[in-house]
Amino acid sequence: MESYNFKSFAIPSLLLIIAGWGGLIAIVNLTLPFVWFRWGFFLLLIAAITGTLLPIVYFFHRRFPSGPPAEPNVIIRQAIWFGIYGATLAWLQLGRLVTVYVILGLASGLIAIEYFTRLREKARWKPPVTTDDQSS
Repeated sequence: MESYNFKSFAIPSLLLIIAGWGGLIAIVNLTLPFVWFRWGFFLLLIAAITGTLLPIVYFFHRRFPSGPPAEPNVIIRQAIWFGIYGATLAWLQLGRLVTVYVILGLASGLIAIEYFTRLREKARWKPPVTTDDQSS
């Protein structure tokens, strides 16, 4: 059915979790909020959330398969969307701009982008060509 399994996501996910959450702990506890450390905070937050949600997104695609099945790049892209969502909310919170409407609006916008991207991928999908070798 599919040519990938969880092992192909386990090591990158573990590396992102360790680097992301470990780096966030280091930045929050050991640095002052200068510009480059803030950008590092957002970068590490994206990595941490992406690494944490990569196995969850993989599980949901295994539990609720779609036709055609999601490829590994789709699973990674969707996990990255979660990381971008979390970092964007953290950035907006610096200016005290996060409200329920902002949370829902940003989430619905990212869901719409992913929906239309998947719709485009499904429209371009071609079934694999099989040869009938039993005719001779």
